[in-house]
Amino acid sequence: MTSASRPRDLLTELETLTTEAFRPELAEIDRLPTLEIARLMNGEDTTVPAAVTRRLPEIAAAIDAVAERMARGGRLIYAGAGTAGRLGVLDASECPPTFNTRPGQVVGLIAGGPDAMVTSVEGAEDSGDLAGADLDALGLTAHDTVVGVSASGRTPYAIGAVAHARTRGALTIGLACNADSALAAAADHGIEIVVGPELLTGSTRLKAGTAQKLVLNMISTITMIRLGKTYGNLMVDVRASNEKLRARSHRIVALATGADDQEIEEALAATGGEVKHAILTILAGVDGPTAARLLEESDGRLRAALASAAG
Repeated sequence: MTSASRPRDLLTELETLTTEAFRPELAEIDRLPTLEIARLMNGEDTTVPAAVTRRLPEIAAAIDAVAERMARGGRLIYAGAGTAGRLGVLDASECPPTFNTRPGQVVGLIAGGPDAMVTSVEGAEDSGDLAGADLDALGLTAHDTVVGVSASGRTPYAIGAVAHARTRGALTIGLACNADSALAAAADHGIEIVVGPELLTGSTRLKAGTAQKLVLNMISTITMIRLGKTYGNLMVDVRASNEKLRARSHRIVALATGADDQEIEEALAATGGEVKHAILTILAGVDGPTAARLLEESDGRLRAALASAAG
């Protein structure tokens, strides 16, 4: 293929993508009052949850598969370029403070490396081999899950990540915002959230980005629920790394146990600030070391530890 024909082929390909479609009814949007543009944009955003709803069975099946791998010690790895890559990094970076995941348990890879979080790294998204090299640098195993994220569903970096992961026996998920995408076809679990053309033609950080964020929220959050990192809807694995989170830890123990402030502070002090352990000492009437043992025997699942203590 000549250098001249490649751009023409890409142009033809872009014209077939729903996320790149031009909307002539919005051709005069720059001439509208700000409030009207805001109303239009807000109206567009309200369609995204419905698009996600249509794919909930596929999302749930993927999450169950992720949780099964992670229960065996696997990692959750997001891979994408541009906005999609940044959303993966964002979701991964929120897991340690929210769920006390161990270092490297949830990872976000973005084409071009960390610098690409704030600046454009030209050409990085066009290399599937780069994705493979990035995964090899992590020591990818068959216990891991790789989630390729791409609004178009045709980004070589995301497709390359999924294709390479499958050769290593890892579980793969392809998250795209166009139907019949190459990314979804390459993965074990294809999830296509078709949100339609954007308010600004081709600006997939808008509805497509919102859809991707919603699905990534589901993947990480529900997986952690399945792994026992919550107690009901309480974040009992929260890491109290600052004053706000220490206050939140106290409140979580209060909500879970109904204990008074003094008993809660004593329990947190006796367990090194570990919320799960503090709850167990109060509800089961055990000391800190016993709580730690029961939780270790229960793979960190508080309900199972409580049942064991009762037994």
